[in-house]
Amino acid sequence: MAEPNIYKPYLMRLEKITEEAPGVKTFRLLFQNEEESKNFSFQAGQFGEYSVLGEGESTFCIASSPTRKGYLECTFRQMGRVTTALANREVGDTIAFRGPYGNTFPLEEWFGKNLLYIAGGIALPPLRCVIWNTLDLRDRYQNITILYGARTVADLVYKHELEEWEKRGDVKLLTTVDPGGETPEWKGQIGFVPAILEKEAPASDNTIALVCGPPIMIKLTLPVLKKFGFTPENTFTTLENRMKCGLGKCGRCNVGKYYVCKDGPVFTLAQLNELPPEY
Repeated sequence: MAEPNIYKPYLMRLEKITEEAPGVKTFRLLFQNEEESKNFSFQAGQFGEYSVLGEGESTFCIASSPTRKGYLECTFRQMGRVTTALANREVGDTIAFRGPYGNTFPLEEWFGKNLLYIAGGIALPPLRCVIWNTLDLRDRYQNITILYGARTVADLVYKHELEEWEKRGDVKLLTTVDPGGETPEWKGQIGFVPAILEKEAPASDNTIALVCGPPIMIKLTLPVLKKFGFTPENTFTTLENRMKCGLGKCGRCNVGKYYVCKDGPVFTLAQLNELPPEY
């Protein structure tokens, strides 16, 4: 039996488009081939290559949870040629998808632990997959806290889901916007994510921290986590934005001894501490 072509994409039907924030959209995609849909599986943390045929590919995480069957979702910001071509698609159009690629968050190792999610801006999608995965298996985890911030209220993504998480009795949600980014109706906090985290003073005992956001946010957040006793081994992040082919062939995502697409995109802070200083 011939090996499957690792470069051949799945053809997906664009089922739903959600306008998340200025220039940011979420696509819900369905497999055009029913047999492929039945055989497809992925795990939280993995990513894919999304494309409009003839325009090239862009790398995004799979933003939906593997516990939600029958579809995939991705969230992206319109920035370049490929994302512009994607943004111009309409419901019913065909999108190509290659994947899943990369490693995963070790969710089974976290059974019985507290989870602290920390995200900024457009970096919530990689954690959204894990958040819904753990919420759908809620009885397997202890306390779940989500801290999410953006520059302005308009820049917050998944606004309806934030409202849903806020209403749940088994989740603690903290939302914040940068000073000056609030509106008269804003009821969340005002301040940068690291400052809100420090004010919250999370306990590190039996807790896993997952951090994803702009580099400056991560840089200023890690010392706060260290202050409260979070170890590098219990601090996780994901590095999707450094990948191109997804298969370790092009070498663009090589950093130190790692290929982000094959050894990642999920890394512990302990692993990142092994990378060259310039990273």
